[in-house]
Amino acid sequence: MNASETHAPALRFWLLAVAAMIFLTLIVGGATRLTESGLSITQWKPVTGVVPPLSHAAWEQEFKDYQAIPQYKELNRGMTLAQFKTIYWYEWTHRLLARTVGMVFLLPLLFFLWRGWVPKRLRVRLWTIFGAGACLGAVGWWMVSSGLAGSGRVSVSQYRLAFHLTLACAIYFAVLWTAQQLAPKRPSEAPGRLRGFGLVIAFMVLGQIYLGALVAGSGAGLIYNTWPLIDGSFIPAAKDLFFLHPAWRNFFENTLTVQFDHRMLAYAIWLAVVFHAYDAWRTRTAVRGAVTLAAIATIQVALGITTLLLQVPLDFSLAHQIVGVLVFTVAIVHAERLWHREQFVALPQAVPAE
Repeated sequence: MNASETHAPALRFWLLAVAAMIFLTLIVGGATRLTESGLSITQWKPVTGVVPPLSHAAWEQEFKDYQAIPQYKELNRGMTLAQFKTIYWYEWTHRLLARTVGMVFLLPLLFFLWRGWVPKRLRVRLWTIFGAGACLGAVGWWMVSSGLAGSGRVSVSQYRLAFHLTLACAIYFAVLWTAQQLAPKRPSEAPGRLRGFGLVIAFMVLGQIYLGALVAGSGAGLIYNTWPLIDGSFIPAAKDLFFLHPAWRNFFENTLTVQFDHRMLAYAIWLAVVFHAYDAWRTRTAVRGAVTLAAIATIQVALGITTLLLQVPLDFSLAHQIVGVLVFTVAIVHAERLWHREQFVALPQAVPAE
């Protein structure tokens, strides 16, 4: 048994721990966005920024910096220092978690490489994931900078928000998929149709997360709070969906189009997972995973509709985001089980896949 086989459980545990931390960071990031806290820290200090203000004078300076940006002047004028501290801690916690994820990924990786535990075919992927994570930090600041002084905005750009969130989820996808590839199970014998559709669903959910970020960033969820009709009809008139020029801007800036796209992809995903569950049941392949995915996707659709009808209250909005990440997680794990080929290890104690 070579080193990769012997130490595969340790590598998998490490990657699952990283994935869990990314999951938590996504949730805290969602809460930061929902509470409009993301602009409370107006400077990017990758190293010294880990230390929060430790004196009253330091807090006063942070608050003064925040008072200089449009969000304070137009939305939060008159905010007290105590209120500022609340939104500051949301953003500080989000940034601290992001930094911690980087350390939890890098330091064990260096140790595993030093010990020779990482298979050659896995090394490039792991370094690529780390590089993407480093880029994510820069993208995060690029996003925040879009709402600071001189931007004229009271929130971050929905373009940058959606890109930041989608990149984070793509990294999560890669980490969780790789961890699952290290699991001791036999190669999948699922039909090609089932395997392909499982992967398509996972990418559809990733696309839906992107559209959800556009909804949040543009404020599209705060209007058209009716269902199943939107703006008085199931499919709005073309003149309302495409009144901005050039036409592509409607997909990012027209709140009606942004919310309509999010709704339509939600319907498509729900139909896809229900059909997939039926197909899995019919072929007696990975039934439990497919049914679980269909069930949690159904809960997410119901939660999304409820959140919309209640005009996006904070608790329901956060729950909608949490369940959305859960749907993504289940979709990734299920798709990998269907595709599993034991690319990196071949453990003799393998057990049959479900």
